[in-house]
Amino acid sequence: MDKIDELPDGALCSLVSKGDREAEELLVIRYRRLVRICARPFFLAGGDREDLIQEGMVGLLKAIRSYDPGKEASFRTFAEICIRSRLYSILRSQKLDKHTALDHSVRVEAPFFDSNSYTVGSSDIAQANPEDLLILQESFNEMWKRVQKQLSEFEAKILGFYLDGLSYQEIAVKVCKSPKSVDNAVQRIRRKVARQMHPGENSES
Repeated sequence: MDKIDELPDGALCSLVSKGDREAEELLVIRYRRLVRICARPFFLAGGDREDLIQEGMVGLLKAIRSYDPGKEASFRTFAEICIRSRLYSILRSQKLDKHTALDHSVRVEAPFFDSNSYTVGSSDIAQANPEDLLILQESFNEMWKRVQKQLSEFEAKILGFYLDGLSYQEIAVKVCKSPKSVDNAVQRIRRKVARQMHPGENSES
């Protein structure tokens, strides 16, 4: 019999459905980096990193406990949708309108719903209205193009590593700089994002 930590995601989810806590913990460990990756773009737009990670973990746990191995989509695809849906539903719960929500939910990767999306009846996923998400994505695309033009070559490189989920220390090794230099670059990127979202305000302070 395979060791439990060698089992595929679907098999672990089946064990979780039978009350196996060790299987659940293993899936959390496997996908905690995905939670960090999903939360980072939201943080860049002004959210609180630790709060967002905690909310993302809630989405991951819901995915672990409700995944159906019989579906065509992989667990990772389903988990990513649940994590992002959780983050988005938190923003919606603040009763923000679409334009204000954009200020807090900037996304800089592929569209939320793509050809690999996993369709289920989960109430959490249903809260993430695809139309709202598409509107946010379209509104952001033009703004992000302007931001990219303002990034230095160093900042663009830092951003890529940052969105891949690397820590400041890991990025520092990659670019042969100090973690403080990486942090300074991330803060400059955040200010540039903020200036594009609030063009009439002074974001240098």
